[in-house]
Amino acid sequence: MEENNFKSGFVNIVGNPNVGKSTLMNALMGEQLSIITAKAQTTRHRILGVVSENDYQIVFSDTPGVLKPNYKLQESMMKFVYSAIGDADIILYVTDVVEKSDKNPDFIAKLNALAVPVLLLINKIDLTTPEDLDRLAEKWKEILPAAIIFPVSALLKFNLDNLKKEIVGLLPYGPKYYDNDTLTDRTLRFFASEIIREKIFLNYQQEIPYSTEVVIEEFKEGANITHIEAVIYVTRESQKGIIIGKQGRLLKKTGTEARKSLEAFLQNRVYLGLHVKVDPDWRNNQLRLKHFGYIQE
Repeated sequence: MEENNFKSGFVNIVGNPNVGKSTLMNALMGEQLSIITAKAQTTRHRILGVVSENDYQIVFSDTPGVLKPNYKLQESMMKFVYSAIGDADIILYVTDVVEKSDKNPDFIAKLNALAVPVLLLINKIDLTTPEDLDRLAEKWKEILPAAIIFPVSALLKFNLDNLKKEIVGLLPYGPKYYDNDTLTDRTLRFFASEIIREKIFLNYQQEIPYSTEVVIEEFKEGANITHIEAVIYVTRESQKGIIIGKQGRLLKKTGTEARKSLEAFLQNRVYLGLHVKVDPDWRNNQLRLKHFGYIQE
C-alpha cells in the first residue's frame, strides 16, 4: 500500500470516571486490554491498542478518568489524560446517560479549543429512552458545538461499526506506526499486574483498591507453566490485614481468581505467588511512582 493512500492516526479516549471508556476500548479492539470494574478510577495508566488493516491503522488510547488530583498518583494519571489530548489526531470524548453534562467545565473548555475532530460518545444508551436521549444530545450540541455526536452502547456493541467507519473517514493520511501483528505497547508483565489489580477492585471495598498497587517481581515463561511472583502494596498495616483476610481466605480467593484469568490471557498454566507489603506513602512518593511506571522521563 502506497503511503499516500494509507491512513493512520492516534484516536484517544477521554472522559470522566466510570462512563465506560475501558469497555469501549476493549469493544473497539475486540480484545480485553483494559481492566473493567464498576468502581471509578479503575484505569490508572494510558494504554495503547493498535488496529491494523490493509489501508489504515488506528492507534487507540485508553486513559484514566478526569478528576481533580488529591495526591501525586492522581496528578500522574491526569498527565496521561492531557498527553492524550495533546497528541491526538481524533478525540473520543465519552459521556453517558447518567452523568451531568455540566461536569468538569474546565476540561470541556480544553476540548472546545482543540483543532482536531472530537467525537462525543453518549454511552449506555440501553439505560435510557429515545426521548431522553434526544434531549441529552441537544444539551451536548450546545456544550460541544463542533463535536460529532454518537449514541452508543459499548457493553452491547451498539453503533460501534458506524463509529469505526467515522473514525477511519477522519483519519489523516500517514505512515504505519506499528507492525501489523502489534496489538499494544504494553508487556505481559504489565497485563499480569493489571489482572491482579482488577481482582482487588472486585473483591475489596471502600478505600482498599485505591490504596493498592501491584508489582510483578518475577515473570518466567516456561513451556508448560508461567511462574509469576507479585507484591500487593498497601498504605497501612490495617489494610494488609484486610487484603489477607481471616486465615488468608481473601488473599487466596483473589489469587485463585487472578490465576484463572491469567491462564486464560496467557494461554498457559500459571503459578501465582501473591505477597502483601506496606508502603505508607507510595501514592505521593516520586521515586516509587516512577518505579511503578506512573512517571516517565
